[in-house]
Amino acid sequence: MRLAICTDAWHPQVNGVVRTLSTTVEGLTARGHSVELVTPTQFRTIGLPGYSEIRLALAPRFGVRRALHAFAPDVVHIATEGPIGWSARRWCKDKGVPFTSAFHTRFPDYAAVRTGLSPARFWPLMRHFHAASAAVLVSTPTLAAELAGYGMTRTRLWSRGIDQTVFHPCHDPHPALRNLPRPIMLNVGRVAVEKNLTAFLDADVAGSKVVVGDGPDLATLRARYPQATFLGGLSGMALASAYASADVFVFPSRTDTFGLVMIEALACGVPVAAYPVAGPLDIIGREGRGPDNALPMRVGVLDDDLADAISRALRCDRQGAAACGAGYSWERATDQFIAAISEALVTRTVALAA
Repeated sequence: MRLAICTDAWHPQVNGVVRTLSTTVEGLTARGHSVELVTPTQFRTIGLPGYSEIRLALAPRFGVRRALHAFAPDVVHIATEGPIGWSARRWCKDKGVPFTSAFHTRFPDYAAVRTGLSPARFWPLMRHFHAASAAVLVSTPTLAAELAGYGMTRTRLWSRGIDQTVFHPCHDPHPALRNLPRPIMLNVGRVAVEKNLTAFLDADVAGSKVVVGDGPDLATLRARYPQATFLGGLSGMALASAYASADVFVFPSRTDTFGLVMIEALACGVPVAAYPVAGPLDIIGREGRGPDNALPMRVGVLDDDLADAISRALRCDRQGAAACGAGYSWERATDQFIAAISEALVTRTVALAA
């Protein structure tokens, strides 16, 4: 299969979208598929206003068309609703090439946080973008149900995985966390307003609060919360060591579509405290025993009172958390991705033969 993946999110960005795409590309090429990437690295870029770390391609329409025409894909996957995504969508519609899309980012909620407008103002744009897609890939059943409520019903599940050679409990303590007062409460992710980090940093709980990650709010939060430890970005074994050193992983976001960092933390044996929203509900479950309430032990706590969730999560089972996290496989996630792409390709082939 000749597959083009068009995305506005790519290295050097560090986030769940980039990690998911890069890992999936590795899996696809290992299985013999021919993959062409169209990313911002191929264009002149401009920093996203208020978030200069994210670079958007500047007027990429003709460059995207040239790249796709030269590669001649059987099918296209459009990962993001940015300038490259819109350009790729137009080319596919013009050329009659089937495409799938993905709903990685809750753009209406992020836009609402940054503009003060209602998320309802932005949902029609999302519906229009994904309307012509053969399938909209989503990370959780909860997200699929939510999108159906907005008229996007052609969803297919595409879960996430972990690198089990990196994310496991058997790590030495991270040097920066070794001597901190217990319990150690950890958050990992982009340091930005939509991640709701102030809910974590304001929580009235004893112990040490640690934030791993970079982002536009890092300097502001460091100055506002001098009692917290901000380590900046970590990756690989250093990140896994930070996870394994913590007593609880705190995930205060209400807008993430999955939360890859949650399953990495679980795999390192760290229970999760979060709000009962999409993402945590699909991983931790309302009762803390997984989404189907089938786990024999609690691996986290979801509560609208985040401080209470943190306190109770400290009593959860670390071995159970590690087993739960280890159950997430990139191989299985790649199987789901290929199934959705192949379905789009077969549907078009049948239509042409009819």
